[in-house]
Amino acid sequence: MTDIFISYSSSDAVVAEKFASAFAAEGLDVWWDNALQAGEVFDEEIERALRAAKAVVVLWSPNSVASRWVRAEATIADRRKTFVPATISPCERPIVFELTQTPDLSGWNGSRDDPQWRAFLAKVRGLVDVRDAPEPLAGADKAEEEIDESKPSILILPFVNMSGDAEQEYFSDGVSEDIITDLNKVSALTVVSRNTAFSLKGKTLAAADLAEKLGVTHILEGSVRRSGDRVRITAQLFDAESDNQVWAERYDRTLEDIFAIQDEISQAIVKALQLRLAPSEKRAIAQRDTTSSEAYELFLLCRNFMRKGSGRNGKLVWRIAQRAVELDPGFARAWAMLSQSEGGMAQTGTPGCSYDQAQEWAEKAVELGPEIAECHAAVASNLYRRGAAENDNVRKYAERAVELDPNCFEAYYVLGNLELRERKYADAVKAYEKAIALDPKDFVATNMVLQAYRGLQDWDNLRAASRRLLTRAEAILESEPDHGNALALMIFTLIELEEGQRARTWIQRALLFNPGDVRLRYNLACAGALLGDIDFTLDTLEYLADDPEHDFLDLVETDSDFDMVREDPRFVELLARAGKRKATA
Repeated sequence: MTDIFISYSSSDAVVAEKFASAFAAEGLDVWWDNALQAGEVFDEEIERALRAAKAVVVLWSPNSVASRWVRAEATIADRRKTFVPATISPCERPIVFELTQTPDLSGWNGSRDDPQWRAFLAKVRGLVDVRDAPEPLAGADKAEEEIDESKPSILILPFVNMSGDAEQEYFSDGVSEDIITDLNKVSALTVVSRNTAFSLKGKTLAAADLAEKLGVTHILEGSVRRSGDRVRITAQLFDAESDNQVWAERYDRTLEDIFAIQDEISQAIVKALQLRLAPSEKRAIAQRDTTSSEAYELFLLCRNFMRKGSGRNGKLVWRIAQRAVELDPGFARAWAMLSQSEGGMAQTGTPGCSYDQAQEWAEKAVELGPEIAECHAAVASNLYRRGAAENDNVRKYAERAVELDPNCFEAYYVLGNLELRERKYADAVKAYEKAIALDPKDFVATNMVLQAYRGLQDWDNLRAASRRLLTRAEAILESEPDHGNALALMIFTLIELEEGQRARTWIQRALLFNPGDVRLRYNLACAGALLGDIDFTLDTLEYLADDPEHDFLDLVETDSDFDMVREDPRFVELLARAGKRKATA
Protein backbone atom coordinates (compact mmCIF):
# COMPACT_ATOMS: atom_id res chain seq x y z
CA MET A 1 0.00 0.00 0.00
CA THR A 2 1.39 3.41 -1.05
CA ASP A 3 1.48 6.23 1.51
CA ILE A 4 0.52 9.09 -0.84
CA PHE A 5 -1.03 9.44 -4.29
CA ILE A 6 -0.66 12.92 -5.85
CA SER A 7 -3.50 14.02 -8.15
CA TYR A 8 -2.68 17.02 -10.39
CA SER A 9 -2.94 18.44 -13.88
CA SER A 10 -0.03 17.68 -16.20
CA SER A 11 0.41 21.44 -16.63
CA ASP A 12 1.34 21.60 -12.93
CA ALA A 13 3.96 18.84 -13.06
CA VAL A 14 6.76 21.11 -11.76
CA VAL A 15 4.78 21.93 -8.63
CA ALA A 16 3.68 18.30 -8.20
CA GLU A 17 7.33 17.26 -8.26
CA LYS A 18 8.05 19.68 -5.38
CA PHE A 19 5.35 17.98 -3.33
CA ALA A 20 6.59 14.51 -4.25
CA SER A 21 10.19 15.38 -3.35
CA ALA A 22 9.23 16.95 -0.02
CA PHE A 23 7.06 13.98 0.95
CA ALA A 24 9.83 11.54 -0.02
CA ALA A 25 12.34 13.51 2.07
CA GLU A 26 10.03 12.95 5.06
CA GLY A 27 10.31 9.19 4.54
CA LEU A 28 6.90 8.81 2.88
CA ASP A 29 6.24 6.57 -0.12
CA VAL A 30 4.81 8.68 -2.97
CA TRP A 31 3.06 7.67 -6.19
CA TRP A 32 2.48 10.13 -9.01
CA ASP A 33 2.10 9.27 -12.65
CA ASN A 34 5.77 9.63 -13.50
CA ALA A 35 6.04 6.27 -11.69
CA LEU A 36 4.35 4.52 -14.63
CA GLN A 37 6.51 2.02 -16.44
CA ALA A 38 6.55 1.58 -20.19
CA GLY A 39 3.88 -0.84 -21.37
CA GLU A 40 1.55 -0.39 -18.40
CA VAL A 41 -2.11 0.38 -19.03
CA PHE A 42 -2.34 4.03 -18.06
CA ASP A 43 -5.79 4.38 -16.51
CA GLU A 44 -5.83 0.92 -14.87
CA GLU A 45 -2.50 1.51 -13.14
CA ILE A 46 -3.57 4.95 -11.95
CA GLU A 47 -6.80 3.57 -10.51
CA ARG A 48 -4.95 0.77 -8.69
CA ALA A 49 -2.52 3.28 -7.16
CA LEU A 50 -5.33 5.67 -6.26
CA ARG A 51 -7.32 3.03 -4.40
CA ALA A 52 -4.24 1.63 -2.67
CA ALA A 53 -3.04 5.00 -1.32
CA LYS A 54 -3.48 5.90 2.35
CA ALA A 55 -3.75 9.61 1.48
CA VAL A 56 -4.66 11.26 -1.83
CA VAL A 57 -3.20 14.77 -2.16
CA VAL A 58 -5.20 16.75 -4.72
CA LEU A 59 -3.49 19.91 -6.03
CA TRP A 60 -6.14 22.43 -7.07
CA SER A 61 -5.34 24.98 -9.77
CA PRO A 62 -7.29 26.39 -12.74
CA ASN A 63 -5.86 23.54 -14.82
CA SER A 64 -6.75 20.74 -12.39
CA VAL A 65 -10.23 22.15 -11.73
CA ALA A 66 -10.86 21.84 -15.48
CA SER A 67 -9.50 18.28 -15.58
CA ARG A 68 -12.14 15.56 -15.46
CA TRP A 69 -9.42 13.11 -14.38
CA VAL A 70 -8.47 15.16 -11.31
CA ARG A 71 -12.13 15.67 -10.42
CA ALA A 72 -12.75 11.93 -10.68
CA GLU A 73 -9.70 11.12 -8.55
CA ALA A 74 -10.80 13.66 -5.93
CA THR A 75 -14.30 12.16 -5.86
CA ILE A 76 -12.98 8.62 -5.33
CA ALA A 77 -10.61 9.83 -2.60
CA ASP A 78 -13.39 11.74 -0.88
CA ARG A 79 -15.59 8.65 -0.82
CA ARG A 80 -12.72 6.54 0.56
CA LYS A 81 -11.90 9.16 3.25
CA THR A 82 -8.35 9.60 1.89
CA PHE A 83 -8.87 13.09 0.41
CA VAL A 84 -6.33 15.82 1.38
CA PRO A 85 -6.60 18.89 -0.90
CA ALA A 86 -4.33 21.93 -1.29
CA THR A 87 -4.57 24.99 -3.53
CA ILE A 88 -1.42 25.62 -5.56
CA SER A 89 -2.82 28.45 -7.69
CA PRO A 90 -5.84 30.75 -7.11
CA CYS A 91 -8.99 29.12 -8.48
CA GLU A 92 -12.62 28.30 -7.78
CA ARG A 93 -12.72 24.68 -6.65
CA PRO A 94 -15.49 22.35 -7.86
CA ILE A 95 -18.60 23.22 -5.87
CA VAL A 96 -18.85 19.76 -4.31
CA PHE A 97 -15.45 20.34 -2.65
CA GLU A 98 -15.97 23.97 -1.61
CA LEU A 99 -16.85 23.04 1.97
CA THR A 100 -13.70 20.93 2.45
CA GLN A 101 -11.01 22.84 4.34
CA THR A 102 -8.24 23.47 1.81
CA PRO A 103 -4.95 25.17 2.75
CA ASP A 104 -3.48 27.69 0.32
CA LEU A 105 0.05 26.62 -0.66
CA SER A 106 0.23 28.71 -3.81
CA GLY A 107 3.23 30.60 -2.44
CA TRP A 108 5.12 27.54 -1.21
CA ASN A 109 8.65 27.30 -2.62
CA GLY A 110 9.36 23.71 -1.64
CA SER A 111 10.95 24.43 1.75
CA ARG A 112 10.30 21.65 4.28
CA ASP A 113 10.64 24.13 7.17
CA ASP A 114 7.81 26.34 5.91
CA PRO A 115 5.11 26.49 8.70
CA GLN A 116 2.25 26.11 6.21
CA TRP A 117 3.91 23.08 4.68
CA ARG A 118 4.49 21.52 8.12
CA ALA A 119 0.81 22.02 9.00
CA PHE A 120 -0.25 20.42 5.70
CA LEU A 121 2.20 17.57 6.19
CA ALA A 122 0.69 16.91 9.63
CA LYS A 123 -2.75 16.49 8.03
CA VAL A 124 -1.38 14.06 5.45
CA ARG A 125 0.49 12.12 8.11
CA GLY A 126 -2.70 11.98 10.14
CA LEU A 127 -4.24 9.82 7.40
CA VAL A 128 -1.10 7.83 6.63
CA ASP A 129 -0.36 6.99 10.26
CA VAL A 130 -3.93 5.95 11.07
CA ARG A 131 -3.46 3.24 8.44
CA ASP A 132 0.18 2.60 9.33
CA ALA A 133 0.28 2.66 13.14
CA PRO A 134 1.86 -0.43 14.66
CA GLU A 135 -0.39 -3.03 16.18
CA PRO A 136 0.41 -4.22 19.71
CA LEU A 137 2.66 -7.25 19.74
CA ALA A 138 1.09 -10.69 19.78
CA GLY A 139 -0.57 -11.29 23.13
CA ALA A 140 -1.46 -7.67 23.81
CA ASP A 141 -4.88 -7.50 25.42
CA LYS A 142 -7.55 -6.06 23.11
CA ALA A 143 -10.47 -7.66 24.92
CA GLU A 144 -12.41 -4.46 25.48
CA GLU A 145 -13.16 -4.28 21.74
CA GLU A 146 -14.08 -7.95 21.31
CA ILE A 147 -17.85 -8.10 21.32
CA ASP A 148 -19.36 -11.07 23.17
CA GLU A 149 -22.21 -12.12 20.88
CA SER A 150 -23.89 -14.08 23.67
CA LYS A 151 -25.08 -10.90 25.39
CA PRO A 152 -26.36 -7.44 24.37
CA SER A 153 -23.76 -4.84 23.45
CA ILE A 154 -24.00 -1.07 23.27
CA LEU A 155 -22.22 1.87 21.70
CA ILE A 156 -22.70 5.12 23.64
CA LEU A 157 -22.04 7.95 21.21
CA PRO A 158 -20.71 11.20 22.74
CA PHE A 159 -23.70 13.37 23.61
CA VAL A 160 -23.96 16.44 21.40
CA ASN A 161 -23.33 19.82 23.03
CA MET A 162 -26.44 21.90 22.23
CA SER A 163 -25.60 24.78 24.58
CA GLY A 164 -24.51 27.19 21.86
CA ASP A 165 -21.20 27.52 23.72
CA ALA A 166 -18.24 25.46 22.54
CA GLU A 167 -16.66 25.81 25.98
CA GLN A 168 -19.43 23.59 27.38
CA GLU A 169 -18.11 20.65 25.35
CA TYR A 170 -16.27 19.33 28.41
CA PHE A 171 -19.60 19.01 30.24
CA SER A 172 -21.44 17.04 27.54
CA ASP A 173 -18.35 14.83 27.06
CA GLY A 174 -18.18 14.23 30.80
CA VAL A 175 -21.83 13.18 30.99
CA SER A 176 -21.29 10.71 28.13
CA GLU A 177 -18.13 9.31 29.64
CA ASP A 178 -19.70 8.72 33.06
CA ILE A 179 -22.64 6.87 31.50
CA ILE A 180 -20.10 4.64 29.72
CA THR A 181 -18.39 4.05 33.08
CA ASP A 182 -21.70 3.24 34.80
CA LEU A 183 -22.82 0.71 32.19
CA ASN A 184 -19.39 -0.93 32.19
CA LYS A 185 -20.29 -2.13 35.69
CA VAL A 186 -23.06 -4.34 34.26
CA SER A 187 -21.63 -7.81 33.64
CA ALA A 188 -24.55 -8.82 31.38
CA LEU A 189 -23.76 -6.00 28.92
CA THR A 190 -20.78 -5.34 26.66
CA VAL A 191 -19.95 -1.62 26.32
CA VAL A 192 -17.78 -0.25 23.51
CA SER A 193 -14.73 1.53 24.95
CA ARG A 194 -14.58 5.29 25.42
CA ASN A 195 -11.78 5.55 22.85
CA THR A 196 -13.83 3.93 20.09
CA ALA A 197 -16.97 5.85 21.03
CA PHE A 198 -15.22 9.24 21.04
CA SER A 199 -13.43 8.48 17.76
CA LEU A 200 -16.91 8.70 16.19
CA LYS A 201 -17.64 12.13 17.65
CA GLY A 202 -19.08 14.53 15.08
CA LYS A 203 -19.45 11.84 12.42
CA THR A 204 -22.76 10.90 10.81
CA LEU A 205 -22.97 7.14 10.38
CA ALA A 206 -26.03 4.94 9.86
CA ALA A 207 -26.93 2.61 12.70
CA ALA A 208 -26.62 -0.40 10.39
CA ASP A 209 -23.08 0.64 9.42
CA LEU A 210 -22.10 0.96 13.07
CA ALA A 211 -23.68 -2.40 13.84
CA GLU A 212 -21.68 -4.03 11.05
CA LYS A 213 -18.43 -2.26 11.91
CA LEU A 214 -18.51 -2.73 15.69
CA GLY A 215 -20.77 -5.73 16.09
CA VAL A 216 -23.05 -3.96 18.60
CA THR A 217 -26.72 -4.70 19.12
CA HIS A 218 -27.74 -1.25 20.41
CA ILE A 219 -26.73 2.41 20.12
CA LEU A 220 -27.36 5.23 22.61
CA GLU A 221 -27.21 8.83 21.41
CA GLY A 222 -28.22 12.04 23.08
CA SER A 223 -27.67 15.76 23.59
CA VAL A 224 -26.96 18.15 26.44
CA ARG A 225 -28.20 21.73 26.61
CA ARG A 226 -26.87 23.80 29.49
CA SER A 227 -28.11 27.27 30.48
CA GLY A 228 -27.06 28.61 33.84
CA ASP A 229 -28.13 26.09 36.47
CA ARG A 230 -30.64 24.46 34.12
CA VAL A 231 -29.79 21.40 32.07
CA ARG A 232 -31.76 19.52 29.42
CA ILE A 233 -30.56 16.06 28.48
CA THR A 234 -32.18 13.92 25.80
CA ALA A 235 -31.30 10.28 25.23
CA GLN A 236 -32.45 7.71 22.67
CA LEU A 237 -31.70 3.99 22.53
CA PHE A 238 -31.86 2.28 19.11
CA ASP A 239 -31.74 -1.27 17.91
CA ALA A 240 -28.57 -1.15 15.78
CA GLU A 241 -29.68 -3.60 13.10
CA SER A 242 -33.20 -2.27 12.47
CA ASP A 243 -32.56 1.37 13.53
CA ASN A 244 -35.84 1.23 15.49
CA GLN A 245 -36.12 3.30 18.63
CA VAL A 246 -36.23 1.14 21.77
CA TRP A 247 -36.43 3.88 24.39
CA ALA A 248 -36.23 7.68 24.57
CA GLU A 249 -36.54 10.32 27.27
CA ARG A 250 -35.97 14.02 27.87
CA TYR A 251 -34.87 15.40 31.23
CA ASP A 252 -35.42 19.07 32.14
CA ARG A 253 -33.81 19.57 35.53
CA THR A 254 -31.43 21.73 37.51
CA LEU A 255 -27.72 21.03 37.60
CA GLU A 256 -28.22 19.60 41.08
CA ASP A 257 -30.04 16.67 39.46
CA ILE A 258 -27.20 15.68 37.13
CA PHE A 259 -26.37 12.52 39.10
CA ALA A 260 -30.00 11.45 39.25
CA ILE A 261 -30.30 11.92 35.47
CA GLN A 262 -27.25 9.74 34.82
CA ASP A 263 -28.63 7.06 37.15
CA GLU A 264 -32.05 7.16 35.46
CA ILE A 265 -30.53 6.80 31.98
CA SER A 266 -28.42 3.82 33.06
CA GLN A 267 -31.38 2.17 34.81
CA ALA A 268 -33.66 2.80 31.80
CA ILE A 269 -31.18 1.10 29.45
CA VAL A 270 -30.86 -1.87 31.78
CA LYS A 271 -34.67 -2.17 31.88
CA ALA A 272 -35.10 -1.71 28.11
CA LEU A 273 -32.57 -4.47 27.42
CA GLN A 274 -34.19 -6.71 30.07
CA LEU A 275 -30.92 -7.22 31.94
CA ARG A 276 -30.66 -8.70 35.42
CA LEU A 277 -28.33 -6.91 37.82
CA ALA A 278 -26.55 -8.42 40.78
CA PRO A 279 -27.06 -6.44 44.02
CA SER A 280 -23.42 -5.35 43.90
CA GLU A 281 -23.93 -3.98 40.36
CA LYS A 282 -26.98 -2.00 41.45
CA ARG A 283 -24.95 -0.46 44.27
CA ALA A 284 -21.99 0.23 41.95
CA ILE A 285 -24.14 2.12 39.42
CA ALA A 286 -25.79 4.22 42.11
CA GLN A 287 -22.55 4.97 43.95
CA ARG A 288 -21.05 8.44 43.40
CA ASP A 289 -17.87 9.80 44.91
CA THR A 290 -19.39 13.27 45.21
CA THR A 291 -22.83 14.71 45.83
CA SER A 292 -21.79 18.25 44.93
CA SER A 293 -22.81 19.20 41.39
CA GLU A 294 -20.49 22.21 41.54
CA ALA A 295 -17.49 20.08 42.52
CA TYR A 296 -18.43 17.55 39.81
CA GLU A 297 -18.55 20.24 37.13
CA LEU A 298 -15.12 21.51 38.20
CA PHE A 299 -13.80 17.95 38.05
CA LEU A 300 -15.01 17.56 34.45
CA LEU A 301 -13.37 20.87 33.53
CA CYS A 302 -10.18 19.82 35.29
CA ARG A 303 -10.08 16.46 33.51
CA ASN A 304 -10.50 18.22 30.17
CA PHE A 305 -7.48 20.46 30.81
CA MET A 306 -5.37 17.64 32.23
CA ARG A 307 -5.86 15.44 29.16
CA LYS A 308 -4.32 18.15 27.01
CA GLY A 309 -1.08 17.39 28.86
CA SER A 310 0.20 20.96 28.66
CA GLY A 311 2.74 22.37 31.07
CA ARG A 312 0.82 25.61 30.89
CA ASN A 313 -2.23 23.90 32.33
CA GLY A 314 -0.47 22.35 35.35
CA LYS A 315 -1.16 25.14 37.80
CA LEU A 316 -4.64 25.67 36.35
CA VAL A 317 -5.51 22.00 36.86
CA TRP A 318 -4.11 22.20 40.40
CA ARG A 319 -6.26 25.23 41.27
CA ILE A 320 -9.45 23.74 39.84
CA ALA A 321 -8.89 20.40 41.62
CA GLN A 322 -8.07 22.25 44.84
CA ARG A 323 -11.37 24.10 44.65
CA ALA A 324 -13.26 20.84 43.95
CA VAL A 325 -11.92 19.19 47.13
CA GLU A 326 -12.69 22.35 49.10
CA LEU A 327 -16.32 22.08 47.94
CA ASP A 328 -16.42 18.34 48.72
CA PRO A 329 -13.55 17.01 50.90
CA GLY A 330 -14.81 13.47 50.25
CA PHE A 331 -14.47 13.65 46.43
CA ALA A 332 -11.99 10.82 45.76
CA ARG A 333 -11.38 11.41 42.03
CA ALA A 334 -10.72 15.10 42.65
CA TRP A 335 -8.05 14.19 45.23
CA ALA A 336 -6.50 11.78 42.71
CA MET A 337 -6.40 14.50 40.07
CA LEU A 338 -4.91 16.99 42.54
CA SER A 339 -2.23 14.41 43.35
CA GLN A 340 -1.41 13.78 39.68
CA SER A 341 -1.15 17.51 39.04
CA GLU A 342 1.13 18.06 42.04
CA GLY A 343 3.37 15.14 41.08
CA GLY A 344 3.60 16.26 37.45
CA MET A 345 4.56 19.80 38.43
CA ALA A 346 7.12 18.50 40.93
CA GLN A 347 8.69 16.51 38.10
CA THR A 348 8.96 19.58 35.86
CA GLY A 349 10.54 21.68 38.62
CA THR A 350 7.60 23.90 39.62
CA PRO A 351 8.61 25.71 42.85
CA GLY A 352 6.68 24.64 45.94
CA CYS A 353 5.52 21.28 44.52
CA SER A 354 6.69 17.99 46.02
CA TYR A 355 6.34 14.25 45.56
CA ASP A 356 5.58 13.89 49.28
CA GLN A 357 2.52 16.12 49.01
CA ALA A 358 1.40 14.33 45.83
CA GLN A 359 1.71 10.96 47.57
CA GLU A 360 -0.26 12.14 50.61
CA TRP A 361 -3.14 13.26 48.40
CA ALA A 362 -3.03 10.05 46.34
CA GLU A 363 -3.28 7.91 49.47
CA LYS A 364 -6.20 10.06 50.63
CA ALA A 365 -7.91 9.40 47.29
CA VAL A 366 -7.57 5.62 47.76
CA GLU A 367 -8.88 5.89 51.32
CA LEU A 368 -11.97 7.75 50.08
CA GLY A 369 -12.44 5.70 46.89
CA PRO A 370 -11.01 2.20 47.39
CA GLU A 371 -13.01 0.89 44.41
CA ILE A 372 -12.03 3.70 42.00
CA ALA A 373 -9.28 2.85 39.50
CA GLU A 374 -8.00 6.43 39.05
CA CYS A 375 -7.18 6.64 42.77
CA HIS A 376 -4.96 3.55 42.71
CA ALA A 377 -3.34 4.76 39.47
CA ALA A 378 -2.48 8.08 41.18
CA VAL A 379 -0.64 6.22 43.96
CA ALA A 380 1.19 4.07 41.38
CA SER A 381 2.26 7.16 39.40
CA ASN A 382 3.72 8.90 42.42
CA LEU A 383 5.45 5.79 43.72
CA TYR A 384 7.03 5.34 40.29
CA ARG A 385 8.48 8.85 40.47
CA ARG A 386 10.16 7.95 43.78
CA GLY A 387 12.45 5.45 42.09
CA ALA A 388 13.20 1.76 41.53
CA ALA A 389 12.97 0.90 45.23
CA GLU A 390 9.19 1.27 44.93
CA ASN A 391 8.78 -1.03 41.90
CA ASP A 392 6.82 -3.74 43.74
CA ASN A 393 4.34 -1.23 45.17
CA VAL A 394 3.99 0.48 41.80
CA ARG A 395 2.97 -2.82 40.23
CA LYS A 396 0.56 -3.65 43.05
CA TYR A 397 -1.36 -0.38 42.77
CA ALA A 398 -1.31 -0.25 38.95
CA GLU A 399 -2.58 -3.82 38.61
CA ARG A 400 -5.31 -3.13 41.15
CA ALA A 401 -6.38 -0.14 39.02
CA VAL A 402 -6.62 -2.42 35.96
CA GLU A 403 -8.72 -4.90 37.95
CA LEU A 404 -11.15 -2.13 38.86
CA ASP A 405 -11.22 -0.64 35.34
CA PRO A 406 -9.73 -2.57 32.40
CA ASN A 407 -9.81 0.70 30.42
CA CYS A 408 -7.78 2.82 32.87
CA PHE A 409 -5.25 4.71 30.73
CA GLU A 410 -3.14 5.95 33.67
CA ALA A 411 -2.66 2.41 34.99
CA TYR A 412 -1.41 1.01 31.68
CA TYR A 413 0.89 4.00 31.21
CA VAL A 414 2.60 3.57 34.58
CA LEU A 415 2.85 -0.20 34.01
CA GLY A 416 4.60 0.53 30.73
CA ASN A 417 7.03 2.83 32.53
CA LEU A 418 7.70 0.14 35.13
CA GLU A 419 8.34 -2.60 32.54
CA LEU A 420 10.64 -0.24 30.66
CA ARG A 421 12.57 0.57 33.84
CA GLU A 422 13.06 -3.18 34.37
CA ARG A 423 13.97 -3.57 30.68
CA LYS A 424 11.11 -5.97 30.00
CA TYR A 425 10.63 -4.43 26.59
CA ALA A 426 7.93 -6.73 25.17
CA ASP A 427 5.78 -6.24 28.27
CA ALA A 428 6.37 -2.50 28.08
CA VAL A 429 5.14 -2.43 24.47
CA LYS A 430 1.96 -4.28 25.41
CA ALA A 431 1.20 -1.86 28.26
CA TYR A 432 2.00 1.27 26.25
CA GLU A 433 0.06 0.18 23.15
CA LYS A 434 -2.92 -0.61 25.36
CA ALA A 435 -2.75 2.91 26.80
CA ILE A 436 -2.39 4.44 23.32
CA ALA A 437 -5.43 2.50 22.08
CA LEU A 438 -7.47 3.90 24.99
CA ASP A 439 -6.68 7.54 24.21
CA PRO A 440 -6.40 8.65 20.57
CA LYS A 441 -4.91 12.01 21.61
CA ASP A 442 -2.27 10.60 23.96
CA PHE A 443 1.33 11.58 23.38
CA VAL A 444 3.14 10.44 26.54
CA ALA A 445 2.72 6.67 26.03
CA THR A 446 3.05 7.29 22.28
CA ASN A 447 6.51 8.66 23.03
CA MET A 448 7.70 6.12 25.60
CA VAL A 449 6.85 3.12 23.43
CA LEU A 450 9.63 4.17 21.04
CA GLN A 451 12.22 3.27 23.66
CA ALA A 452 10.61 -0.15 24.15
CA TYR A 453 10.60 -0.88 20.40
CA ARG A 454 14.23 0.21 20.26
CA GLY A 455 15.05 -2.15 23.12
CA LEU A 456 13.45 -5.00 21.16
CA GLN A 457 15.29 -3.90 18.01
CA ASP A 458 11.91 -3.95 16.28
CA TRP A 459 12.85 -1.41 13.63
CA ASP A 460 9.67 -1.64 11.53
CA ASN A 461 7.37 -0.92 14.45
CA LEU A 462 9.78 1.71 15.75
CA ARG A 463 9.61 3.65 12.49
CA ALA A 464 5.82 3.39 12.23
CA ALA A 465 5.42 4.46 15.86
CA SER A 466 7.78 7.38 15.26
CA ARG A 467 5.67 8.65 12.37
CA ARG A 468 2.54 8.32 14.51
CA LEU A 469 4.23 10.37 17.24
CA LEU A 470 5.48 13.05 14.85
CA THR A 471 1.92 13.70 13.68
CA ARG A 472 0.71 14.20 17.25
CA ALA A 473 3.67 16.41 18.24
CA GLU A 474 3.31 18.68 15.20
CA ALA A 475 -0.40 19.14 15.88
CA ILE A 476 0.33 20.26 19.47
CA LEU A 477 3.22 22.58 18.62
CA GLU A 478 1.19 24.27 15.91
CA SER A 479 -0.97 25.90 18.61
CA GLU A 480 1.43 25.78 21.58
CA PRO A 481 5.08 26.11 20.48
CA ASP A 482 6.52 26.00 24.02
CA HIS A 483 4.74 22.77 25.05
CA GLY A 484 7.53 20.95 26.93
CA ASN A 485 6.33 17.40 26.28
CA ALA A 486 5.59 18.03 22.62
CA LEU A 487 9.02 19.59 22.08
CA ALA A 488 10.64 16.45 23.48
CA LEU A 489 8.41 14.26 21.32
CA MET A 490 9.32 16.16 18.17
CA ILE A 491 13.03 15.72 18.90
CA PHE A 492 12.85 12.00 19.71
CA THR A 493 10.79 11.34 16.60
CA LEU A 494 13.19 13.18 14.31
CA ILE A 495 16.04 11.12 15.76
CA GLU A 496 14.21 7.87 15.05
CA LEU A 497 13.48 9.06 11.50
CA GLU A 498 17.22 9.76 11.07
CA GLU A 499 16.81 13.52 10.73
CA GLY A 500 19.61 14.38 13.15
CA GLN A 501 20.18 17.94 11.97
CA ARG A 502 16.52 18.90 12.37
CA ALA A 503 16.56 17.24 15.82
CA ARG A 504 19.54 19.40 16.86
CA THR A 505 17.70 22.52 15.63
CA TRP A 506 14.68 21.59 17.73
CA ILE A 507 16.89 21.00 20.80
CA GLN A 508 18.10 24.59 20.56
CA ARG A 509 14.52 25.81 20.10
CA ALA A 510 13.40 23.84 23.16
CA LEU A 511 16.11 25.42 25.31
CA LEU A 512 15.00 28.83 24.10
CA PHE A 513 11.23 28.28 24.27
CA ASN A 514 11.01 26.51 27.64
CA PRO A 515 14.29 26.75 29.59
CA GLY A 516 12.76 26.22 33.05
CA ASP A 517 11.18 22.80 32.43
CA VAL A 518 13.41 20.31 34.27
CA ARG A 519 11.69 17.27 32.77
CA LEU A 520 12.30 18.72 29.29
CA ARG A 521 15.99 19.16 30.17
CA TYR A 522 16.17 15.49 31.14
CA ASN A 523 14.62 14.50 27.82
CA LEU A 524 17.09 16.72 25.96
CA ALA A 525 19.94 14.89 27.72
CA CYS A 526 18.47 11.60 26.44
CA ALA A 527 18.22 13.07 22.95
CA GLY A 528 21.82 14.24 23.05
CA ALA A 529 22.95 10.72 23.97
CA LEU A 530 20.96 9.20 21.09
CA LEU A 531 22.57 11.73 18.73
CA GLY A 532 26.02 10.86 20.05
CA ASP A 533 26.54 14.37 21.42
CA ILE A 534 28.25 13.25 24.62
CA ASP A 535 29.38 16.69 25.82
CA PHE A 536 25.88 18.15 25.51
CA THR A 537 24.40 15.14 27.33
CA LEU A 538 26.85 15.37 30.23
CA ASP A 539 26.54 19.16 30.46
CA THR A 540 22.75 18.80 30.71
CA LEU A 541 23.01 16.05 33.34
CA GLU A 542 25.40 18.29 35.31
CA TYR A 543 22.66 20.91 35.35
CA LEU A 544 20.20 18.36 36.74
CA ALA A 545 22.59 16.71 39.19
CA ASP A 546 23.46 20.01 40.86
CA ASP A 547 19.83 21.01 41.35
CA PRO A 548 18.98 20.06 44.97
CA GLU A 549 15.23 20.40 44.41
CA HIS A 550 14.78 17.81 41.68
CA ASP A 551 16.42 14.42 41.78
CA PHE A 552 16.61 12.43 38.55
CA LEU A 553 19.26 10.06 39.90
CA ASP A 554 17.08 6.93 39.85
CA LEU A 555 15.95 7.61 36.28
CA VAL A 556 19.51 8.19 35.05
CA GLU A 557 20.73 4.98 36.69
CA THR A 558 18.17 2.80 34.89
CA ASP A 559 17.45 4.66 31.63
CA SER A 560 18.74 2.70 28.62
CA ASP A 561 19.15 5.95 26.64
CA PHE A 562 22.31 6.61 28.67
CA ASP A 563 23.94 3.23 28.05
CA MET A 564 26.39 4.75 25.57
CA VAL A 565 27.79 7.19 28.18
CA ARG A 566 27.55 4.92 31.21
CA GLU A 567 31.30 4.15 31.24
CA ASP A 568 32.39 7.75 30.67
CA PRO A 569 34.45 8.93 33.71
CA ARG A 570 32.53 12.18 33.85
CA PHE A 571 29.21 10.30 33.93
CA VAL A 572 30.49 7.97 36.70
CA GLU A 573 31.65 10.97 38.76
CA LEU A 574 28.39 12.78 38.15
CA LEU A 575 26.34 9.83 39.45
CA ALA A 576 28.60 9.48 42.48
CA ARG A 577 28.20 13.17 43.31
CA ALA A 578 24.42 13.07 42.87
CA GLY A 579 24.23 9.90 45.00
CA LYS A 580 26.27 11.51 47.77
CA ARG A 581 24.03 14.57 47.77
CA LYS A 582 20.95 12.36 47.93
CA ALA A 583 22.37 10.33 50.82
CA THR A 584 23.24 13.50 52.73
CA ALA A 585 19.76 14.91 52.13
